[in-house]
Amino acid sequence: MKLLEGLRVLDLSRMLAGPYGSMLLADMGAEVIKVEEPDGGDPMRVMGPPFLPDGESAYFLSINRNKKSMALDLTTPAGRDVFLDLARVADVVWENFRPGVLTRLGCDYAALSRVNGRLVLCSISAYGQQGPYRDWPAFDLALQAMGGAMSVTGEPGGRPVRMGLPMGDLAGGMFGAFAVVAALLRRQTAGQGTHVDLSLLDCQVSLLTYMAQYYWADGRVPGPQGSGHASVVPYQALASRDGHLIVAVFAEKFWRGFCVASGHPEWEHDPRFATNRDRVANRPALMALVGDVMKTRTTDEWLSRMQAEGVPAAPILGVDRVLEDPQVKHRQMVVEMKHPRHGATPTLGTPIKCDGEMGLDVTPPPRLGEHTDALLRGLLDYDTGRIDALRQAGVIK
Repeated sequence: MKLLEGLRVLDLSRMLAGPYGSMLLADMGAEVIKVEEPDGGDPMRVMGPPFLPDGESAYFLSINRNKKSMALDLTTPAGRDVFLDLARVADVVWENFRPGVLTRLGCDYAALSRVNGRLVLCSISAYGQQGPYRDWPAFDLALQAMGGAMSVTGEPGGRPVRMGLPMGDLAGGMFGAFAVVAALLRRQTAGQGTHVDLSLLDCQVSLLTYMAQYYWADGRVPGPQGSGHASVVPYQALASRDGHLIVAVFAEKFWRGFCVASGHPEWEHDPRFATNRDRVANRPALMALVGDVMKTRTTDEWLSRMQAEGVPAAPILGVDRVLEDPQVKHRQMVVEMKHPRHGATPTLGTPIKCDGEMGLDVTPPPRLGEHTDALLRGLLDYDTGRIDALRQAGVIK
């Protein structure tokens, strides 16, 4: 997948939101250079358990493939000078420090644009570069809490819970990746770089979509939705005789098929359930009937009946079953990575398929500082004496 071949990204990020987004760019062919502190590097390198047999973090492994690593101390003047040299030959600087840190390091957008006016800087932070919460620390849990996600997640009447997937972080990585590509497209016509200010809270608020619009329309504050939907019935998880499945009657054309598959064609003509608006108004009555019927057959039996009538329905799979699913495997969403210490190691593929290409060439996450010397020689033409001096001074590793 070489959509971004030739793009060079200096990645200063750590934890999840930043490294996930830069990995998306790397998966599409960008050269992503992970610039890390010589003393330990990205804290995610020791995040766990679980760990691989040699102590490598599975967490780190999951979000840092297809990258290179340079160990560089940006807190030293010599380290800053090296970084500015790298910025001269880069297209993107990608960072998720707290606001103000790049300025203290002498590597903010003003400094970077002086050495490379075409550079795109993407700054990902919890609350953005401006505003009353600018300096607050935050992680995924806080962002889900403050962005509204936790207030609508979980069963009605239950205590607040976070989404199982860390969308407070993941959404920032995705928004950041496409914002960078958009800034690069703008650069083609404007001829200059851009500073992208990406707030993870902003990303969470934007994901409220129709829930925010519903509130403005009727003044009702949405609460926990469970697996259901405020505007569609039936659209939720249902208990079968031996487990659960989901059914999604998201358009009127599926209602008749659902009634037939359920063995109750008379529901289609019941005035309480004739249209989706009627079904929403009479949700408790309908779902009591549906709940009783669903317990009479197994999940597989219901899936077969629903699919025969063209009704959207699906099993609720655990992670183990997802990774073994034939559709997931056919789409090469599980690929093999040749790890120098662990051999063939499974990892996730990319959902971006272009020109019939399904697979993903994967290189394992780099060791800390694995590419330092090669990058200094190859990109900056530093000679051996200069590299040795930087290493002796503790600037690189």
